[in-house]
Amino acid sequence: MPDMDIQHRHIEVFRAVMTAGSVTAAAQLLHTSQPTLSRDLARLEQLLGYALFERERGRLKATARARALFDEVERSFQGLGRVIERAQALGRDEDAELTVLSLPALSHALLPGALATLLARHPGARVDITPAEPPLLDAWMSEQRFDLGLAEQATPLPGVRIEPVLEADEVAVLPADHPLASRKRLALKDFAGQDFISLAADDPYRREIDARFDAAGVARRLRVQTHSAVAVCELVRAGLGLAIVNPLTARACAADGLVVRALTVSIPYRVSALIPLHRPAQPLVGDMLNALRPRR
Repeated sequence: MPDMDIQHRHIEVFRAVMTAGSVTAAAQLLHTSQPTLSRDLARLEQLLGYALFERERGRLKATARARALFDEVERSFQGLGRVIERAQALGRDEDAELTVLSLPALSHALLPGALATLLARHPGARVDITPAEPPLLDAWMSEQRFDLGLAEQATPLPGVRIEPVLEADEVAVLPADHPLASRKRLALKDFAGQDFISLAADDPYRREIDARFDAAGVARRLRVQTHSAVAVCELVRAGLGLAIVNPLTARACAADGLVVRALTVSIPYRVSALIPLHRPAQPLVGDMLNALRPRR
């Protein structure tokens, strides 16, 4: 059996001859001399132990073996072409993909505007958003499943760095035809005796809001509660009561019978970014954080 010391150069020469149709044209294609290319082609045939071309009146005619080999070579070069395209795309936006795990309220009220900014800067990027609530959100971020997480009042998690994104005050939401809607700001005492739509009992903002009213000695009528700030706003819009929610959801839901009013007390609302420490860094994370943060 011949020594199969075939080099990439030999295959390149063979492909050029098959593609160009002659040694002269192939030499021009590879920017080399005809004698050099002929020697490389002869060496390939020697290594293979059989002829790839028949010589007829100074012209080359591919054998059946040559055509079969060329089919395989073309498949390999097409694969190489895909590798090159992939490598080039990784340096652009075409293959940039950002996976985001977010509280549902933030995917509704915060992410749309930030994504518009991000995608305007990176038109070819792709973003995958998965909504989740704690403790699932915390567990998935600790498991390094996503490039970026968005949460409220984030607690320390193993393998995760926490960065503040924004802080703003909670606001009141009212039906547009409610008597208190004529005021620009509401005090806690204004809610006395009012039907009040609450977040779920285990929500940290619900607990803080209840503590503020208890400390002020203000009693509300607590008749409806829900886990979703968006649902709170829709219940208020339907005239079932007043509420205090985060400013992002309130502003996203405002209009069509729902108004937003500031409070005379400050109940801070915070959004934090969760960044996995043991997942390969995604270049889009930095730009996404810039898009999420309020412009100064």
